Amino acid sequence: MKYADDIVLLAEKEKVLQDMFDKLIEIGRCYRMEVNVEKTNVMRISRQPFPVKIMIDQKQLENVESFKYLCIMLTNDGRCTCEIKSRIAMAKAAFNKKRALFTTTLDLKLRKKLVKCYIWSVALYGPEILTIRAVGQKHLESFEMWSWRRMEKISWTDNVRNEEVLLRVKGQRNILHEISKRKAK
Repeated sequence: MKYADDIVLLAEKEKVLQDMFDKLIEIGRCYRMEVNVEKTNVMRISRQPFPVKIMIDQKQLENVESFKYLCIMLTNDGRCTCEIKSRIAMAKAAFNKKRALFTTTLDLKLRKKLVKCYIWSVALYGPEILTIRAVGQKHLESFEMWSWRRMEKISWTDNVRNEEVLLRVKGQRNILHEISKRKAK
């Protein structure tokens, strides 16, 4: 049995995309492979997205507003706020699962390295390849402070300012800098 799965075709113009589909179908048929129209979707990413008309065997492909590819949610408006929120929620769950490790009497430097390695990596998996707008940056910076507050067992009801939290962890805000470094690699 021959099959191929999870193919993404990208084009700037609808006609180019249709030509790419036609070529894919033509080459696939040479190897007795077919495209399942019911499982194939199309999405235009634009500030003002409108449907794309791509045909396969006289059937129009379904237009979708979002889809998950390589564990990242892509939306037709090009925004990544939902993906950032989702990643932050996963990272918070990971932190809470290992809370005892991150809040112990281990050396501060070691705890910070553990948080950055095991928690930030979860939160930054998607955002490191996406274009992050101001709203997403605020979410990520808030998550950074949440991480340090939890690590130091500082409740929001303690009325401790972020600057004080950063002094206690002997650090500064750098989650956005970390994303920039990862993008540069």
